[in-house]
Amino acid sequence: MIVRVRSRDGLERVTVSAGVSATIAELKSLIESQIGVPIANQILSLDQNLLLPKALDRAAVLSQPEATLISLGIGHGSVVFLLYDGERSVNRPRGAAAVTPAGSFGRKMTMDDLIARQVRITRQEAPHCDAVSFDRGAADQFQRYVNETLAFSVKRGGFMYGRVTGEEKKVEVEFIYEPPQQGTVENLYLLRDPEEEALVEAIAAGLGVIRVGFIFTQAVGAKELVEGEYTVSARELLQAVELHAESGIEEWVTAIVKMEVNEEGGADVHFEAFQLSDICVRLFKEGLFVAEIEDESDPKLSKMKKDVIVGGKDTRDVDNDFFLVLVKISDHQGLLSSSFPVENRITTVTTRALRSHLDRAKGQAFVKRISDFHLLLMLARYLDANSDVPALTECVRMQTQVPEGYQLLIESLASTS
Repeated sequence: MIVRVRSRDGLERVTVSAGVSATIAELKSLIESQIGVPIANQILSLDQNLLLPKALDRAAVLSQPEATLISLGIGHGSVVFLLYDGERSVNRPRGAAAVTPAGSFGRKMTMDDLIARQVRITRQEAPHCDAVSFDRGAADQFQRYVNETLAFSVKRGGFMYGRVTGEEKKVEVEFIYEPPQQGTVENLYLLRDPEEEALVEAIAAGLGVIRVGFIFTQAVGAKELVEGEYTVSARELLQAVELHAESGIEEWVTAIVKMEVNEEGGADVHFEAFQLSDICVRLFKEGLFVAEIEDESDPKLSKMKKDVIVGGKDTRDVDNDFFLVLVKISDHQGLLSSSFPVENRITTVTTRALRSHLDRAKGQAFVKRISDFHLLLMLARYLDANSDVPALTECVRMQTQVPEGYQLLIESLASTS
């Protein structure tokens, strides 16, 4: 016997071998095994109102697990409506026809069309990575500049580079690249330079790492402008999800650095990390976020272009916290140092900084003296990105001797200051 199951994902079929003598409990078990919705998440009804916003309390729910299908009038070809929380991947049969969008070519929207087009937003239970670990030097170099130079008065951001390791998919951040930018109390404008980013990517490839996330700071005073606390503002979420969607990797991590008052009344710097949920990235890619954020808007809420369902209610304002999936934080000591001046800050990095850095590191092997991403980025401006950069970064990655020709070239650059 075939029972048709209608959910927000469309119409699917469940094969019931026991026929009409099967019970609701057995039907739920079959839905779990054949469709992939856990029994604990299932709500079944013969009333299509089950799938409509604000109508759950009006739908008669099939709540008696021992009731037989025949006693409820369920037979071959019957339709049962399924409501569930969470997300799942829907596998359609090969060759199945695509569904024509409701309203196309003048066709009227039916009840089934309305149900299929609903978007439900629920919290994602777990991230796609087990944890994120920051290289201590890289993290300290980033927060110290924001704390000591900018005093957390404006926003600052950067791209995190590292690798994804192990079956748990732990993200290890090895360095932070800070692109050209302008920050205010509420906004961070990334003035991205394609040529510079191409050099960064060449260095990253030579070091065996990839771009794994985005890090930004929250300015002190930003939250004083609104009532209530929030983790990220609507502007921050929109920028973060755009970069997440651009990345193309599901382990992508977003990190926040902020100043908080401790129990003694002093100020502490805190790091927080999270991933944006799959539904958040999907909605952004589908263009459902309102991109223009008005100054008087509540920063705790993201606005949608059409109604979505949150907690059983239809709305266009979604609490940003629904989109955040927390990620555990740890730290480690990586291969690279973090003592060379950072690009695109207030002070311009010159070859004089290279001379000072090499002098401070005298006595170390030459490869150790140049094992710093920000130093390598400065050198890359004077080298061939297709031959010299890969050769030099390979030496750094493997910690092997730098060829004499490159040593002489670097020393020559340092002497031009």
